Amino acid sequence: MMKVLVTGVTGQLGYDVARELKRRGHRVIAPTHEKLDLTDQVKIIEYFERHTVDAVVHCAAYTAVDKAQEETKKCNDINVSATRGLAKQCARLDIPLLYVSTDYVFPGTGDKPYEVGDRKGPLQEYGVSKLAGEEMVRSLCKKYFIVRISWVFGKNGKNFVKTILKLTERKEKISVVNDQIGSPTYTRDLAPLLCDMIESDKYGVYHATNEGFCSFYDFAQEIVKQSGKSLVIRPTTTAAYNAPAPRPLNSRLSKKSLDEAGFRRLPPWQDALSRYLIELGIKENT
Repeated sequence: MMKVLVTGVTGQLGYDVARELKRRGHRVIAPTHEKLDLTDQVKIIEYFERHTVDAVVHCAAYTAVDKAQEETKKCNDINVSATRGLAKQCARLDIPLLYVSTDYVFPGTGDKPYEVGDRKGPLQEYGVSKLAGEEMVRSLCKKYFIVRISWVFGKNGKNFVKTILKLTERKEKISVVNDQIGSPTYTRDLAPLLCDMIESDKYGVYHATNEGFCSFYDFAQEIVKQSGKSLVIRPTTTAAYNAPAPRPLNSRLSKKSLDEAGFRRLPPWQDALSRYLIELGIKENT
């Protein structure tokens, strides 16, 4: 049994990681912001001096992609400084750190799935901060996992699936971008994989998403279809959407790193969506 510090437990992924660790018999500590301010380096040191920890799963992150263009300091405080503080303590104690990163560290060009070592080139402040967080982990820790994920959806928090479901209640027609391609990822599928990693010594960089690629337009269509809701969805382009922060058009991530380490791949995203809708009570378990 391990004692694992999980950050971001009120978010989608941290919630399911903590739940899975407990299911496996591990002890989880998930301090609130009041008990551990991750942006305060002194507080991090004091916390680790008071608590014995065997591993850290760092799910907490600033993820407001558009706001990050203006709230650069806040974004970096959470995604870079907090990660540095945790990485320093993990290095001092010689314990593993699992850092959850993102497909946004890549430039999002072309149509081939990105390998873990491909050239980085984030397009926006959020991606820049997450890449800087990766570099903190690499430079400070010997025992680390960097796991890049994309298009996450889970029970505890906001996500694209919930947004589309809400729109079916108040809209008849919407437009969704059809030129951003990636993989939806269900936190209840991802959490066991992250726990498998933290229980191992197969350190390194990984990509972890549900299997299969689609556009957000395709994803939205499948949400409406599987939920039995009614909503007309029209395709549009990223350029037409004109968001404050640039988005990568190619978010495909290769899972070759998982195969090489002997970790199992996650189920197809369509199957994951079906089980998620059951979890939300939208769909019956047949």
